[in-house]
Amino acid sequence: MSKPVVAVVGRPNVGKSTLFNKLIGQRLAIVQDTPGVTRDRIFSECEWRGRTFLLADTGGIEPRSDDMILSKMREQAQLAIEQADVIILVTDVQAGVTANDADVATMLQKSGKPVVLCVNKCDNLGSPPADFYEFYNLGLGDPIAVSSVHGHGTGDLLDAVWEHFPPEEEEDSSENAPIRVAVIGKPNAGKSSLINTIAGEERSIVSEMAGTTRDALDTPIHNKHGDYIFIDTAGLRRKSKVDDRVEKYSVLRAQMAIERADVCVIMIDAVEGFTEQDSKVAGLAHEAGQACIIAVNKWDAVEKDTHTMDKERKKLENDFSFMSYAPFVFISAKTGQRVDRLFELITYVHEQNNMRISTGMLNDVLAEATARVQPPTDKGKRLRIYYMTQPSTCPPTFVCFVNKAELFHYSYQRYLENRIRETFGLEGTPIRMIVREKGEKEPGKR
Repeated sequence: MSKPVVAVVGRPNVGKSTLFNKLIGQRLAIVQDTPGVTRDRIFSECEWRGRTFLLADTGGIEPRSDDMILSKMREQAQLAIEQADVIILVTDVQAGVTANDADVATMLQKSGKPVVLCVNKCDNLGSPPADFYEFYNLGLGDPIAVSSVHGHGTGDLLDAVWEHFPPEEEEDSSENAPIRVAVIGKPNAGKSSLINTIAGEERSIVSEMAGTTRDALDTPIHNKHGDYIFIDTAGLRRKSKVDDRVEKYSVLRAQMAIERADVCVIMIDAVEGFTEQDSKVAGLAHEAGQACIIAVNKWDAVEKDTHTMDKERKKLENDFSFMSYAPFVFISAKTGQRVDRLFELITYVHEQNNMRISTGMLNDVLAEATARVQPPTDKGKRLRIYYMTQPSTCPPTFVCFVNKAELFHYSYQRYLENRIRETFGLEGTPIRMIVREKGEKEPGKR
């Protein structure tokens, strides 16, 4: 389920970053009393009145400036506005309504997005200063008096934002719901080519120039394997190469695509081989708990003998040792080679990610595993695992109730995870293991 996006915008030096830090509860954005310090959008997850949303801090908008840096900041703020569900326009009560404030307000009105007008630096408790009321002239409805330094008025501000959130999407839990597949990877790995081949038409722009795809695009697919929605994402680049503000925003879009996907297909360029960036891209999907497949693309362009695939598989298994559960498929997006096999794996790992195992079956495995390898001891005290249960799926999450959590070493957790995988499969999905001492409540229970 995708989260609403809230963009904090305004001209430079009105306190956007200070407000952003106050709302998220930490100093994530750099704050300096110089216009233009925040040049790139920064995003953080927030929660208010039971709704989780993404808050975006943007560089200041100077509509009337020809300065190159300010022009770039204006572009990236415009991108944030386009993607936002709600916009907070921050103004400065001490400076009053400026010509730039009026220009930004006009730009926001043209966007058609809901706008909440924040009048910042109202630092004195009680009634706002007389200058506060001139902000009604911006035509954006009732302004809200806020002190981002002290936190006054931030609750009222968030209440107003919350009122504009789109309705929560109801997850389609039916067995016939389409599987959402995020195709991720570094630039020019062939992500768009794969989707075009699957769709049978050019749905995404394909170019040899890396970074052509700037946004996440949804492509519904229906075939003999079932119903799917493919999400093409901009390639994730190394941070040192992310200079263009548009490219920086594409990283967030890719992360959001991973978050709303059921399965992640991690595209590797067979010609270039494994890179550190491939590991980082895969790590995003792994940490999100998504079902994963590693698709080695451009296999048609690799010179091969009878052992080439086995050698490459062993090498990649070592490179991706942190996600040894993920299956590999060697494909050619250009020719369609093994694309049918990719669909079979997508359906399979999605089922594995949703697998639920009964408490009885889990504890049979636990009893057999602890009999085979005794739990560890420390200073004469032995770990006792009383029982195991599975409270949730996506990814499969298991809770072990023990006598002393600190005795449950990571190596023994891995041992139990391997025994579970040997018995139930769970291929293509990470596993979460939660350790609780006896007497602690299970997650979700009171």
